[in-house]
Amino acid sequence: MRRVEHVMGFPVSLRVDDGGVPEEAADAVFDWLRQADARFSPFRPDSEVSRHDRGEPARHELSGELVEVLGLCEHYRIATGGAFDARLPGRGLDPCAVVKGWSVQRAAELLRSAGARRFVLNAGGDVVASGGPWRVGVRHPEHADRLCTVLELTDGAVATSARYERGDHILDARTGRPATGLLSMTVLAPTLTEADSVATAAFAMGVEGVEWAAALAGCEVFAVDGDRQVLRTEGFPVVRETSAAA
Repeated sequence: MRRVEHVMGFPVSLRVDDGGVPEEAADAVFDWLRQADARFSPFRPDSEVSRHDRGEPARHELSGELVEVLGLCEHYRIATGGAFDARLPGRGLDPCAVVKGWSVQRAAELLRSAGARRFVLNAGGDVVASGGPWRVGVRHPEHADRLCTVLELTDGAVATSARYERGDHILDARTGRPATGLLSMTVLAPTLTEADSVATAAFAMGVEGVEWAAALAGCEVFAVDGDRQVLRTEGFPVVRETSAAA
């Protein structure tokens, strides 16, 4: 089974190699992602996030899912000493850095519930994989037509935060200025909830974020700093690596 749809502003591709998994499982994946976009996007004035940011509904009336997302945002705010923050002055509440990985991980769990055991779910370059080995390429931070590494992923997730798609969109909330210490930050973790959140949070911290992410249980790191030097943990499952400055 293969399916590609545009959701949350980026392409999401699904590949399921198991026989007997119904098409309805793929329908459920993309239905959930569209629901998540409608409910948690800060760019939709009628979303639950936007209404909460305006003070409606009251906190005790929030859905369990939004409470979970806000809890994750607060966890990473505290863990990074304030470098990562879903509430930035002048921007309002924006939990997108957590919502993307969290919602795609939930979609992967829907697949498993439907009997899928060997699959890849790729959301704009961030990947949840099961039943590998699968090979996943990490885009070069400065050349769109090149890879800076290829890793092997069996069961888990990988996410990258970088400046190449949206420019200096990740801010260090401690200063309010764009985080520019890294060119890219890739994190391998058991779930995409963690991989995506940690990659963004570490990028916001700058070079110090590499050591912070590497110290987290279950996380492996591949980063390219502002001097185009590769910083990676020993356990990062590299299959092929090229020069980040090439």
